Amino acid sequence: MSCRAIFKVVIPLAILLCSVPAWAENRMALVIGQSAYKSVPALPNPGNDAKAMTQLLTDSGFEVSSAADLSQNEMRTAVSDFAGKVAAKGPDTVALVFYAGHGIQVDGENFLIPTDIDPKREADIPMQAVRLNDVLNTLASVPSKMRFLLLDSCRNNPFPELSKSAGSGLAIVDAKVGAPGTFLSFSTSPGAVAEDGNGANSPYTTALLAAAKEPNIPIEETFKRVRVAVNRTTDGRQTPWDSSSLTEDFKFIGPATPGPKLAAAKKTVQEWTRELKGKPVEAANEIIVADGTDESYQAFAELYQGTTRGLQARDWLNRHRRMVAWNQAVLINTASGYRAFLAQYPDSDLSITARKLAERLRFKPEFVAAVATPVQNASLNTCPCGPQPAPLQQQQKKVDVTPAKKVDSDPPKRASKPKPVRDPDDVVVVRRPPPVVYESQPPVSIGIGIGIGGGGFGGGGYRGGGCGGGGYQGRR
Repeated sequence: MSCRAIFKVVIPLAILLCSVPAWAENRMALVIGQSAYKSVPALPNPGNDAKAMTQLLTDSGFEVSSAADLSQNEMRTAVSDFAGKVAAKGPDTVALVFYAGHGIQVDGENFLIPTDIDPKREADIPMQAVRLNDVLNTLASVPSKMRFLLLDSCRNNPFPELSKSAGSGLAIVDAKVGAPGTFLSFSTSPGAVAEDGNGANSPYTTALLAAAKEPNIPIEETFKRVRVAVNRTTDGRQTPWDSSSLTEDFKFIGPATPGPKLAAAKKTVQEWTRELKGKPVEAANEIIVADGTDESYQAFAELYQGTTRGLQARDWLNRHRRMVAWNQAVLINTASGYRAFLAQYPDSDLSITARKLAERLRFKPEFVAAVATPVQNASLNTCPCGPQPAPLQQQQKKVDVTPAKKVDSDPPKRASKPKPVRDPDDVVVVRRPPPVVYESQPPVSIGIGIGIGGGGFGGGGYRGGGCGGGGYQGRR
C-alpha cells in the first residue's frame, strides 16, 4: 500500500478518535418512563421523554439502563440492580436516575407511582408505591462521585377521590440533608403541579434536552436555563426547582473544572431590589427565575406588584415558604410541630393532613430527658430544640469540701514503729478523697431525638421525635 493510501486511512481515523470525548469518570444512568398505567390516567409523554433522555445521556458518555412501565417490584429491582452496577464501577462514578411518570406526596412523603398500582384507600398508596427516599438512600448507600436524580413527575394527583388530603405536587427534598455530592431536580417547584405538555415531550424534558446539549456549561447553569425555558414556555405556570450538595463541577458535555466548588454569594432583598429596579418586567422575571431564591422573588414581587408576573412571583414565594414550613413539621414529626404549622397556615392544601398527623401523634412523647455526668473540658451535644445548659465552665464551679489542714514545714520526728506483717487474706481499705461538689447547678439534661426511617434525606420519610427525626431544612 502506498504512503498516500495509508494517509487516507490513518488521518480520518485519527480525526474520528479525537472527536470522541474523553470522560474523567465512569458515567452510569437509569432512565424510567411510566406511561401505561392500568388503574390511573395514562400519560402520553413519559415514554417519549425516557427515550429522548436515553439518547441524550448516551451521547454524553453515560452507560444507560432504560426501563418502561414498571410494576412496584420491577421498579425496586431496577433501582437495586442499578446501585449494584454503580458499586461495581467504583467510587469514581457519576450515577444519574431520570424518572418520568406519576408522583404524589402522602403525609409529607414523596412516592413514585408504578404502573400496577390499584389502591382502594389512601393508606394503600404508600404500600403499593415506591418511596422517593428509598431510591435516594439506595443511591447513597454505594460509593460514588456524584448522584443525580431528575424527576419529571409532579403531575396532577392521580387519586383525587382516594387521596383528598394529599397536597399538590411533591414535597421538598433538601439535598444538603443527605450525602454530599447529590443533585436533585424537580420539573416544577415544591407543592406545584407540572404539565405533561402538548408536544412529544413534556416542557421540562424538552428544556433539559436543549440545555444539556450545550457544551462546557456547568450543571447549575444548565438547570438555570431549564428553569427559564420552562417558565417561558408555560407562561409562568410552571418553574422547575433543584437542590444541590455538589462539591465538584459536572458538565454533560465538556471537561469539568478541577477543584472544589465555591458557594455562590447570596444577595439580600435590598440588593436584588437595586439590581431589578428599572428593568422590563419580562427581563427581570427571567433573572429571578434563573436565581431561584426567596430574596430575588420577594424583591421582584414588591417591585412589580399588580402585574401578572408579580402575582406569579408572590404565589411562588408564598407556596415555597409554606412548603419549607411543612417540611420542617414533617422532619420533627410531633403533634406540636403540626399544630405550629396549622397556626401559621390554617387553610392550605396541607391542613387536612396536618390535623390528621397531629391527632395521630397526640400521645407521642415529644421530649426525653437523660441525666448526663458533667465532664470537664468537653462540649455537650444537646438537642437544639431543647433548653440550652449554661456553658460548661460556668457549671463547674468547684467547692473543695476537704477540711483545710495545717501543714508544718518541719514537723517533729516521731519514733519509728515496726511495720506490721499483713496477712495476704486481709482486706485492704483504700481511702479516697472527698468528692468535688458543683455549686448551685442542677443536673444537665440532654434531649434525645429518635428517628425511624430512611437515613440521609429530608423532605418526608423521617419519622422521628424531638430533633432526631431529621435535619434543618434550608433553601439549598
